[in-house]
Amino acid sequence: MYSSANYTVTPRPMYPADGRKIPDIYTQPAELREELNAKFGTFPLFRFWGPAADLVSSRWIADCTLHLYRTYKPTLTLVYLPLLDYNLQRLGPHHEDLQKDLRQVDALCGEIINRVQVDGTKIIILSEYGMTKVNGPIHINRAFRQAGLLHVREELGHEILDSGSSEAFAVADHQIAHVYIQSPGCIKEVKDLLENLAGVDSVLDEEGKQRCGLNHSRSGELVAISQADRWFTYYYWLEDDRAPDFARTVDIHRKPGYDPVELFLDPKLKFPKVEIGSRLLKKQLGFRTLMDVIGLDASLPQGSHGRVTDQPEAGPLLISSEPNLVPKGSISATQVKAIILQHLFD
Repeated sequence: MYSSANYTVTPRPMYPADGRKIPDIYTQPAELREELNAKFGTFPLFRFWGPAADLVSSRWIADCTLHLYRTYKPTLTLVYLPLLDYNLQRLGPHHEDLQKDLRQVDALCGEIINRVQVDGTKIIILSEYGMTKVNGPIHINRAFRQAGLLHVREELGHEILDSGSSEAFAVADHQIAHVYIQSPGCIKEVKDLLENLAGVDSVLDEEGKQRCGLNHSRSGELVAISQADRWFTYYYWLEDDRAPDFARTVDIHRKPGYDPVELFLDPKLKFPKVEIGSRLLKKQLGFRTLMDVIGLDASLPQGSHGRVTDQPEAGPLLISSEPNLVPKGSISATQVKAIILQHLFD
């Protein structure tokens, strides 16, 4: 959003004051939104992320891509097809059901590639990360809370992270966690705590962040990296009945970190379709109600990513229709931009 691109299409739900979450898209130019809605229908937001995420959202994106390509003839088209992300996290990278996903996303890519290569368009297929098998979470913020470093405030019986009064808290994203620390004098204490926390592989201080290219002004004072078979949750409550109300919903905007548990319905729900249907009916009748059907069992995700993989073949991949424009051997993520520009202007 708000880039210099001539055409932009991205999911952006509407949030009316009555608590509803209505699927929608943001486009640039603005009138493109009505054009796409008329041609392809409303973007299937609830099948883009959450327990119902599946092929349907990637299908919409592929159709939209081809329409924009034919109609506006852009110089560069960047497309994200999310399908593989879902079951790689739900099931892990070695599950037999992934073969179906691979065939489906291969067919979608094939449709796009076959159409654009007629015009001599160059193709790059890029994965942003590789997925590895995981066997459990690291509750980093709970460790800070138990050490008296993280504070919460109570709201209607729920606990909300009070980041401003906390000495330390983590913003977690899979296998990486940025740790923000109020007082410079506490950095060593927090670093020692993390280095002794089960599942943590390494902790980067200023020197470590610089060595790894993470010394950005918005980076945490410390950056924690998990072991290959673990991942970080954002969970900071100690008892599930005190969790904030948004924890049991698909709501990435309110959570201080990424939450792959959103891909799973709460296993404790005996009749999940009935539970979801009843909540949808209440919303249609004008009642305010939470779609609180997500569990809090962080042992459910079987795949994660973020740390540099132990085996190169488990990491991200770049494939090009122009092999002469791709360096031999491994490349760094920061080289990708230059490689794309070479494809455009070579």
